[in-house]
Amino acid sequence: MKKIILLTGFEPFNQETINPSWEAVRSLQGWHEGDFVVHARQLPCVFGHANKVMHRAVEELQPSIVIAVGQAGGRPDLSIERIAINIDDAPIADNQMRQIVDQPIVNSGPAAYFSTLPIKAIVHALREAGLPASVSQSAGTFVCNHVFYGLMHQAHEWGTTMRAGFIHIPYLPQQAAAHPGFASMKLEDMVEGLRIAIRTTLAHTVDLREAGGLTH
Repeated sequence: MKKIILLTGFEPFNQETINPSWEAVRSLQGWHEGDFVVHARQLPCVFGHANKVMHRAVEELQPSIVIAVGQAGGRPDLSIERIAINIDDAPIADNQMRQIVDQPIVNSGPAAYFSTLPIKAIVHALREAGLPASVSQSAGTFVCNHVFYGLMHQAHEWGTTMRAGFIHIPYLPQQAAAHPGFASMKLEDMVEGLRIAIRTTLAHTVDLREAGGLTH
């Protein structure tokens, strides 16, 4: 039986008509190689509901690996997230016009969870392939972090061997055209980056030990 890899991306939000995370993720629906196959799911950009959709997908598919993907307009590279924090503090409203401020995602949950993906190995492999990438120390406090924390909490509560984490991707070129000065990345590069992230995760049970921190 093939291992299940679950990829998730978000619907458009904040007046955008497209979300690169979903465009990249859905491009890999059904992709299989060796002993794995990819399943793609779209998440709503809505606090609470997004985590319910993720939870149901994990229950249904019982994946070995989950990589949630989100848009980070303004970032110049593929950002492999290190940590999810237990707070919603929305700078904008979600797609149901809810702007949650200073509320925990899980009452009495731990302050944070670390990704269980080999984040530094992924960054190394992406750079080797000529794709800009970095370890990110913050997934923000909007719905992306909300989903990242909810996913890691679910894995912790179940005591599962499932590995999971979050990757932020830049705008697509057509989005950046409406945001002068903002970085962008071609869709095919994003898709290839996700392929590399999956292959690297499958190949590494222990992460690389190399610098990936910040001085600020």
